[in-house]
Amino acid sequence: MVLSSTETTKCRLKDARIQNGPARRRPPGGCGVWPPPQPNRKMTKTLIDAPLTQSDGVAAVDRALAIATALAQAGTPQSLADIARLTGMYKSTLLRLLASLERSGLVVQRVDKRYALGPLAFLFGRTFETSYGLREAIQPVMEWLVQQGTESPSFHVQHGSDTRLCLCRIDSAHSTLDRVRVGDMLPLHKGAPGKVLRAYGSGMPPEGTEAELVFTSFGERDPLCGAISSPVFGPGNTLLGALSLSGPLERFSDLAVQRMTGLLLAAAERATLSMGGRWPGPKGQGLKMKVRQQ
Repeated sequence: MVLSSTETTKCRLKDARIQNGPARRRPPGGCGVWPPPQPNRKMTKTLIDAPLTQSDGVAAVDRALAIATALAQAGTPQSLADIARLTGMYKSTLLRLLASLERSGLVVQRVDKRYALGPLAFLFGRTFETSYGLREAIQPVMEWLVQQGTESPSFHVQHGSDTRLCLCRIDSAHSTLDRVRVGDMLPLHKGAPGKVLRAYGSGMPPEGTEAELVFTSFGERDPLCGAISSPVFGPGNTLLGALSLSGPLERFSDLAVQRMTGLLLAAAERATLSMGGRWPGPKGQGLKMKVRQQ
């Protein structure tokens, strides 16, 4: 039997009511599809409950550390706009990350709405010094160098792949000084301390090899400054950092460099031994070591 088009439509509607139940009345003035489509409960729950991926978490940590590093390098409290300029991040992103850093105490917001490093940063610094005993080993030899009339001594460690950090600094007795200060981030590829850190970053040279223990720089990082630097080693012959003497370039005559070289090597040797390291060369014969000038 062949059904007409009207009868076919009625049969289809009847089958739909049997499968889906009675149709619900559409409210007056309504619009769109009725009944409205139901959300996929399983998919919605998955999206809400899904944790951040490992890459998302690592990126968030990297951005938070970039903020803390920018504040440390700036040296003074910074506004939100300043931090955005220093880090290249959007202000909305910075506000979320700064809120987390404030809760941890790594960053604080002052009454003038500027941001600065918080008490946790101070605790990190104190713990670092205590763990390595650097201040107890480096401070006395730096004071001794100043007493000998040298240029200003400082101690540098590598920070990242392109920069070095000044951890300790004492001004010399001279009336004119260079501008290196504790906490300064300086280029790794310029300056005598950077040469030391690059030369010994992978460890001490094999025994029997003539060690280049003094590196110099004249007008590299600053055209008006000079510096000489030597490594300081710790347990397991690990490089701890670079001990440096720096000042105005006009005072780095050949005679002055020769005199300061012997004093610097004696100080670096003393610091190395006090930190449990082995000095690469005959004890007390630093003046016979090769001096590298670049």
